[in-house]
Amino acid sequence: MRQALRPLYGSLLPEAGCDEAGRGCLAGPVTAAAVILPEKPDPILSKTLNDSKQLTAIKRQDLKGLIQEQALAYSVAHVDHHVIDKINILQASILAMHEALDKLSVTPACILADGKHFNVYKDIPHVCIIRGDGRYLSIAAASVLAKVERDELMAALHQQYPEYTWDRNKGYPTPAHRNAILSHGLSPYHRKSFKTVMQQQLPL
Repeated sequence: MRQALRPLYGSLLPEAGCDEAGRGCLAGPVTAAAVILPEKPDPILSKTLNDSKQLTAIKRQDLKGLIQEQALAYSVAHVDHHVIDKINILQASILAMHEALDKLSVTPACILADGKHFNVYKDIPHVCIIRGDGRYLSIAAASVLAKVERDELMAALHQQYPEYTWDRNKGYPTPAHRNAILSHGLSPYHRKSFKTVMQQQLPL
């Protein structure tokens, strides 16, 4: 049985949890979400919410609705492949989190950012938490929203470029995706700065 996620980090409230999806992909945007949950979330949400990578697509979709119903504020932002190529994926991931925070209808008093890196945002105190999506409810909620929104976007892009099977791999470097790049070259949505893309000349 998984350990229950914590509802709060400290006493500076409200807290906004931030996380991203798509950082390790070869194509598409990096997507981030920011979520402010109530101090005492509904027990159903508390019991079922987890790091999005540990949940099925169906469970993530169910949780998306629950998060949106209960959150005091939530938002999602995409930073596209052009910006990723220009400023690098780490800075693009942080930018996406900042843009998600910009869109919140409630200003947080503290920011919980998943991972090791974050840039100061409007002088609001922040805490970087490694594997935070498996430790704090607000970060887990952000991970779910970011993952669901990005997966839906990649499924839509799949309709334009079905040869890369983005409906299944969502842009991650699966063998099928890499072989599709070898066969068809790069699409307009591929991240050209990624070494993993530039090394596609190596057959599997």
